[in-house]
Amino acid sequence: MILGPKMNSASPATPVLLSDEDVLQVEDLKAHLHVGNAVVRAVDGVSFTISRGETLCIVGESGCGKSMTALAIMGLLPKPAGRIVGGRVMLQGVGDLAQRTPRQMREIRGQSVSMVFQEPMTSLNPVFRIGWQIEEAIRVHERIPQAQARERVIAMLDLVGIPSPHERYKAYPHQLSGGMRQRVMIAIALACRPKLMLADEPTTALDVTIQAQILRLMNRLKAETGASLLLITHDLGVVARMAKRVCVMYAGVIVEEADVGAIFATPLHPYTQGLLDSIPSARAGGERRRLHTVPGLVPNLAKLPQGCRFADRCPHVYGRCREEEPPLSQPTVGPLAGSAQKVRCWLHLDHRQ
Repeated sequence: MILGPKMNSASPATPVLLSDEDVLQVEDLKAHLHVGNAVVRAVDGVSFTISRGETLCIVGESGCGKSMTALAIMGLLPKPAGRIVGGRVMLQGVGDLAQRTPRQMREIRGQSVSMVFQEPMTSLNPVFRIGWQIEEAIRVHERIPQAQARERVIAMLDLVGIPSPHERYKAYPHQLSGGMRQRVMIAIALACRPKLMLADEPTTALDVTIQAQILRLMNRLKAETGASLLLITHDLGVVARMAKRVCVMYAGVIVEEADVGAIFATPLHPYTQGLLDSIPSARAGGERRRLHTVPGLVPNLAKLPQGCRFADRCPHVYGRCREEEPPLSQPTVGPLAGSAQKVRCWLHLDHRQ
């Protein structure tokens, strides 16, 4: 399949080059929502890096800031309430996305970075055929004849596993199943071969067998195109299957970051431990046990408590937790002191306890 040349229509003043291996570097990103007199700190100092061809997962319960992080990267925060108030979003060959104008971001989206949203039926326009919607993504960034664009679209539909692509080209979104619609969204995201793709819970609305198909498809396409993937999910099973590294997010901040194997083998933060304990498991001999839950609720992001944001729900809370918010850092106490894992918890950082 020939995807054709890409035109760099965005023209940042001075593109900042990251290392050869880094595609995206998010540094202390802060995205707040200004609602009346309240300031909702939806993303409150998030930092991470994604390397070439890597899959990074951000995991956490609803309301922790996962989707807002992706929307901030894409320049799609709800207006006028949402705005980036601090930090940088450095994309390889483009520069700081946080400093781009809305017009520049329209040129960058789809070409250098793209996104697959959670519910394709609300993302696809119901009054346009799917072929036209994929074709639009191509023709916005590349000045090619319509006939050539149509050939590219049919090739993309075939690539993402949609049967009879010539016929499906003419279909409307409501004529496709949920899994097929999600494949169309992936085709749109990859149409111009972006270096980075963001996927916001792309399998949540699908049944289990279709979820598995979509995950296999994303892994295959990522390998074929060389794209990096930022995958947002609340499903730790998806994390285990897809990711190389994982960031656990809670109340607008990352509370733990590590390789996937380390997160499952030696989770450090009490919130991460609670998420893992909440996974149903079959026990030998049919033994039954009560499903574990993390008590309490995510705090109000407009009225965050002093100290650790997880303190009110933590079974190990002690004095310093309610007085001072811990940094995200490598553990300095305990058996994993000095390991590559990063955690935001005084249990692993405080020598005085």
